Amino acid sequence: MAITLVNPEGLPKVDIYRQVSVATGSKLVFIAGQVARDADGGRVGEGDLAAQVEQCYLNIGTALAEVGASFGDAAKLTIYLVDWTPDKMPLLLEGGARASAKLGITSTPPITAIGVAALAEPDLLVEIEATAVID
Repeated sequence: MAITLVNPEGLPKVDIYRQVSVATGSKLVFIAGQVARDADGGRVGEGDLAAQVEQCYLNIGTALAEVGASFGDAAKLTIYLVDWTPDKMPLLLEGGARASAKLGITSTPPITAIGVAALAEPDLLVEIEATAVID
């Protein structure tokens, strides 16, 4: 695997991701922002942030598999959350945990979470983009 995830001494230990991602591979993979849509474009988890986060992670896993990679090759995630407030954190964590169990993820790469007013469609609560590194 081309990615090593690290939590350096002197930085806070965050339970849901690692602070640093070290990439040694030779190919960069950029995954477009994934939303809560199934393979047919159908809505998943309307009004349910946890279900939408889970679907986003699963879609990223599908995209990575297509290029011979896995979620373990992800070097960075950026999460865009509609009308974000800290009280929604348990739902974000729940969706991530459910997807992690399905994908066999034991450690998540660095994450940047950004609150936004809206996404491309009114039913979307979250969009997640990924950058991966593969050999």
